[in-house]
Amino acid sequence: MQRGIACTAAVVTVMLCATPGNAKVFHSRDEMPALAFPDADKVDAHDYFLKPEQKHDIEQRALGALDSDILTVYTGRKAGSVLGYAILDTRVVRTLPETLLVVLAPDGSVAATHLLAFYEPLEYVPGDRWLGQFRGRRITDRLRVGDEIAAITGSTLSSRAVVNGIRRALAAYQVLIEPCVSSSAESGRAIDCSK
Repeated sequence: MQRGIACTAAVVTVMLCATPGNAKVFHSRDEMPALAFPDADKVDAHDYFLKPEQKHDIEQRALGALDSDILTVYTGRKAGSVLGYAILDTRVVRTLPETLLVVLAPDGSVAATHLLAFYEPLEYVPGDRWLGQFRGRRITDRLRVGDEIAAITGSTLSSRAVVNGIRRALAAYQVLIEPCVSSSAESGRAIDCSK
């Protein structure tokens, strides 16, 4: 197992196993591949060791900082065809963390957003209906709470934390995956864009 995968797995395992009284684990780490890609016959994890310019570019597009120079992207496949990509995002909302799973379609738009774990008081949990408004979205300057995204009444910090996580995933796709996908389309050759 590569170091970045081990680190990501360790962080998520701690998040999903060490649950304080008000924490809610919605999906375990083991459920993540099937949740992201229910039709996949294979899910691979690839660690990107970000060059300084890649990290800077992702942060500029996302309008927020990355916590690490390593980013793990999961790729779901069925019969060799890419179903999509998934990125885990763990961030502190107020004083406690949440773990978000952002699933991207092969074209880089948001396919689904799932809350895996939430450690803040449960009245601030973003619901499935609210998370559904991200489906089909791409990164734009207007992808923010109060503009294209409705806020959760009484839970502005939770709303912003989710939007920021989705922006980071979309920006990572643009910087790491999209150039390869475009190159593959232009050349007419199938290139494995998960590496």
